[in-house]
Amino acid sequence: MGADGSDAEVIGGYTRGTVVVAGHVCIDLHPRLDAEPRVIPGQLIDVGPLRMRSGGCVANTGLDLASLGTAVRLEADVGDDDLGHLLVGLLNRPGVEGRGVRMSASAETSYSIVIQPPAGDRSFWHHVGANALFTGESISLDGVDLLHVGYTTILPELSADGGRRLIRLLTRAREGGTTTSMDLATVDPRSVAAEEDWSLLLARVLPLVDVFAPSLDDLVSIGRGRSGSSSRHLAGELVSDGVAVAMVKDGANGLHLRTGGRERLADGGRALAPLAASWAEADEGLPALQVPVLGTTGAGDAAVAGLLHALYLGLSPLDAARTATLAAAVRVARHGPLPAATELEAALAELGVGPPGDPAPARLGPSQAVRPDDPRRVGP
Repeated sequence: MGADGSDAEVIGGYTRGTVVVAGHVCIDLHPRLDAEPRVIPGQLIDVGPLRMRSGGCVANTGLDLASLGTAVRLEADVGDDDLGHLLVGLLNRPGVEGRGVRMSASAETSYSIVIQPPAGDRSFWHHVGANALFTGESISLDGVDLLHVGYTTILPELSADGGRRLIRLLTRAREGGTTTSMDLATVDPRSVAAEEDWSLLLARVLPLVDVFAPSLDDLVSIGRGRSGSSSRHLAGELVSDGVAVAMVKDGANGLHLRTGGRERLADGGRALAPLAASWAEADEGLPALQVPVLGTTGAGDAAVAGLLHALYLGLSPLDAARTATLAAAVRVARHGPLPAATELEAALAELGVGPPGDPAPARLGPSQAVRPDDPRRVGP
């Protein structure tokens, strides 16, 4: 029972923050694969130990934001089953409030089997589960500065009817002065989501999105661009479509951040409007850092967390791109929680990796660090 009398499961005892991460959540099951995966009917295939971690945007971006130093509230749906209770426990982290994680007896908890070969990118076997219930209608936005909605392409209630519920949620947020942010997931061409008219849906939705951070693969899977497209060009297209801040992630090729004009940013809610002058017409691209690869799962979500954390603290567009790049590199190179934003470079330096960009690394100087008495601060 939540502290507010609701049936929501409470994670931690933190006061509600001003950043909400909502949408898709699941359990990720990672079998260690020492050889290229294969399926041979009738045969037993030897694999390594299983690692379980929380997954999906709510877990990945939400927990990474808290690790970086921005307290968050989570909003998602899980099943009232063994996996659901395990997932709630995995979400119990410092700086994370989970009263909006609802447990349902009518649906199973979502899970993904992550197929990560020894070399190369990963793929997923995914069950949408209780994510099919997520509508966003129960989210309280009172006092919320920033709302991030993740993996909207695999949240069927949000994309149904031309995105009617998604439009309602984003409109409600913007009318209350909340900065809106959105991310996608790659759409399986054999899934129901692939039947949506994403061009029409995005035409309706993107003018309501202040910060949009899809990957190139996400965009290609819904017919925006093709493999090998320029992330800079696609980010520019998204800005032309009405987005204030667009960051397109392109895996090992890095990312590109572009922004709209001052007037559009000034209309971007409480988290973005104060940055209208300094963020207008930004055009920043950075290559990915070369790091040892333990796994690529969650790297894109870590980049989004880095972007939102930097934006929320009022850093420059270049430092936001750098923080996103650093966070993604640390996620690829090691397991476990991200370090605080001030420690990202040190974590990579231990691996012999230098900071992204030139001439200066992305760091929080004395004038940019969160004050000890600031409610956004996490930890001692």
